[in-house]
Amino acid sequence: MVKFLRRRQYLLLSLVALLCVGLFAACGVPPSTQTITTPSPASADNASNPTANDTLKLLYWQAPTILNPHLSNGLKDLEASRLTLEPLATYNSAGELIPVLAAEVPTQENGGVAADGRSVTWNLKPGVKWSDGTPFTAADVVFTYQYLTNPDVAAISAGTYAIIDNVEAIADTTVKISFKQVNPAWSLVFVGTEGMVLPRHKFKEFAGANAREAPANLLPVGTGPYRVVEFKPGDVVIYEANPNYREADKLGFQRVELKGGGDAASAARAVLQTGDADFGYNLQVEAPVLEPLLKAGKGQVTQSFGPLVERILVNMSDPNREVNGERSQKDTPHPFFSDLKVRQAFNLAIDRDAIATQLYGRAGKATANFLVSPTPYNSPNTRYRYDLEAAQKLLDQAGWVDSNGNGTRDKNGVEMNVLFQTSVNPLRQKTQEIVKQSLERIGVRVELKSVDASIFFASDPANPDTSSKFYADLQMYTTGNTNPDPASYMKSYLCSEIAQKANHWSKDNVSRYCNPAYDALWNQAATELDPEKRRQLFIQMNDLLVNEAVVFPIVHRADTSGVSDRLTGVNLTPWDLNTWNIADWKRKA
Repeated sequence: MVKFLRRRQYLLLSLVALLCVGLFAACGVPPSTQTITTPSPASADNASNPTANDTLKLLYWQAPTILNPHLSNGLKDLEASRLTLEPLATYNSAGELIPVLAAEVPTQENGGVAADGRSVTWNLKPGVKWSDGTPFTAADVVFTYQYLTNPDVAAISAGTYAIIDNVEAIADTTVKISFKQVNPAWSLVFVGTEGMVLPRHKFKEFAGANAREAPANLLPVGTGPYRVVEFKPGDVVIYEANPNYREADKLGFQRVELKGGGDAASAARAVLQTGDADFGYNLQVEAPVLEPLLKAGKGQVTQSFGPLVERILVNMSDPNREVNGERSQKDTPHPFFSDLKVRQAFNLAIDRDAIATQLYGRAGKATANFLVSPTPYNSPNTRYRYDLEAAQKLLDQAGWVDSNGNGTRDKNGVEMNVLFQTSVNPLRQKTQEIVKQSLERIGVRVELKSVDASIFFASDPANPDTSSKFYADLQMYTTGNTNPDPASYMKSYLCSEIAQKANHWSKDNVSRYCNPAYDALWNQAATELDPEKRRQLFIQMNDLLVNEAVVFPIVHRADTSGVSDRLTGVNLTPWDLNTWNIADWKRKA
């Protein structure tokens, strides 16, 4: 996660640090203490003396560490980026596509969407400027595509843009996107969470292997309502109103403070009980803890059952064997998860109902599905079951028995020991304990590991504890499709999307699962124009993942946030980030 700016008295240190972004060690400034500030003293002064009503306080207990959304797989980084960077369009809570940087939504009727399904043309809003005053044009959209698809950049979102053949600036306010083949999912690119456009003039010198050295990764220049003036990665981001924003006069705040750290329970308390914060992100708090806080009457909890699924991922590769400096290498099969019966046995040992009811309460529903939203994609064909006796029988059939009497199953000299990792979060640690107890009852030795979220969800290729490296047997976190069209989300299990050293672990298939049958279904869906046939193909993909037991969906989780009663205009959508419409947030009079 991204580390934030603060304290202008360290301006000299900050300016030195800014010259060596990405080279912390060379500059002698450890990343945990580095503060980056905008080289604009006037801007910093304006942002440092707001009235209380002019300041919006956001509490993100998972703190951001980078403000380039295309170089991070952590939602906390994308959330912080979304105040400054914008897509061409996005989806609101009703699933309606609405323009952001675009002047209108392309359709066949207005000539934007080609009848043959092979291109889309966007007309952009005229007169839009980046926060430094540089005009925003179609050239920025073209550059963003080139940047994301350069393999040396290792952009996390590159897979979404692989369907594109060419992006062309027809005019300063017109951009045409041509696809490699018929594409029913034209709105996946440059839209919503993965669609944020980057300024060419800030990144053109950092569009290759040096992408992580760009100063704009930490001090972004955007078209959005707010601009960053201070950033201390892993701690705090300070924004001020963007004077070049196209609707600057409608902004409700002069200053926004996005504070990271702490935990979900303290974030909930700050919004709902003490009123110290206006908005609390991702309140993964047990129901018995959350309910009393609501009685203080200072805020509300918003819950939306969108696409989020808490799941346990199975590592199909061997996390303990190293090949050419790489563990969990795609060609090294896992010593026991390569066996379907073993994976099915583990799946039977997960008490989803207990986890959902005891820990999540009204904020979670037990599920067997990987794809749960929009509702028509939620498969009716799958079932989950908690059955330890059946699990033990499957392990017996697979030849995993306790041959040496030490309480752990083994086979051919290999003990059935698993390392189960997740991010630090009391709710997740309790989920781990429930799963561990059941697995130990069927003869599996389980070691639990919890990693700070700023490390676990980081995208640093040198970090051995990231979720993308997956140097464990099982790991757990939440994600879901960020678009009503699930094509990009379901792409994450393609053979071509396997995260590995060669692509800097930037791809989404961290389980290293490869099944030609799954690839065939996805490839068919990629060009299927009939909506019903396409829906059925995605359901078949979901069912294959569930039946193959390569992922164990646990809970369909509500997107839960705390919102102060002092705020108006907060309109959350499952298809974009919480901060997507922050330009509309106001303080009640």
